[in-house]
Amino acid sequence: MPDVQATSPDVRINLTRVGVKNVKKLVEVHRSGKRPVIFISNFDVYVDLPGSLKGANLSRNFEVIDEVLQQAIDGEVNEIEKLCSVVARKLLDRHEYADRTEVFMRSEFMVKRETPISHTACHEVVKVHARAIARRTFRSPIVRKSIGAEVTGMTACPCAQNIMKERAMHVLQDLDVSQDKIDDFFSAVPMATHNQRGKGFLCIETDDDEHVDLEKIICILKDSMSSGIYELLKRGDEGAVVLAAHKNPRFVEDCVREMARKVLAEFEYLAGDSVVTIKQTNEESIHQHDAYAERRATIAELVDELNGEKQFTG
Repeated sequence: MPDVQATSPDVRINLTRVGVKNVKKLVEVHRSGKRPVIFISNFDVYVDLPGSLKGANLSRNFEVIDEVLQQAIDGEVNEIEKLCSVVARKLLDRHEYADRTEVFMRSEFMVKRETPISHTACHEVVKVHARAIARRTFRSPIVRKSIGAEVTGMTACPCAQNIMKERAMHVLQDLDVSQDKIDDFFSAVPMATHNQRGKGFLCIETDDDEHVDLEKIICILKDSMSSGIYELLKRGDEGAVVLAAHKNPRFVEDCVREMARKVLAEFEYLAGDSVVTIKQTNEESIHQHDAYAERRATIAELVDELNGEKQFTG
């Protein structure tokens, strides 16, 4: 049969991305000494296309995905971002006309959690993102990969809390409560404030030979907000979560900066050209809008800024 895709198009223009989107797959990734992790995943797979060809052979994309997924099941691929980079490399082999391939994977990952007081077991859904881009060279392909996650937590507003603290202080002073007792009270009982459901996103892009632990990314996201949240809470748990959040009030900007600080502490071994993308969205409770902050920078840029801050403050 004639290969229509290999014929010349009517309009000879190069295309940046040609491929398939929303390819649904169940991904099983093996871990050493642990149970396999199951990801419910959607793949977007692209190649670039020269102006001399009418179309790309898209069936090859499906073949490569299935082939690499089988390797993951067999234990040969143990990271989802590595899975993406293997697919990207193989796509260059199958699409000999392509100079660039891209694989983007969106997944849902179930994380087992335990509540802080009653230690009740519950689960949390974490959105996971992985990506790989391969570029053809005269030697081996250059591959960049990234791994990231989106986690939901809770934030407490420092501004409103300070307003409430000022009001409470005046009330206590009018009741002739001593300043020492007022100080003791505030140290033990944080003031009321309005809360937000926060959504934190952290993604790290590296060379193909670098390793970034997904579970550490998830922990950084959780620990950078005022408090974590849980699907199931007993009374003692609920009190502990609310108290923890109000003792740790944070603006949306605070969350992003805290994530950046924790990334440098946790991934200090990464190359300076590794790219960090951080986003925080807080769904306001007393406004109709959302608060948002973002930072995208290389590891080297963040190190320079943090070192400059230390010199300035020290």
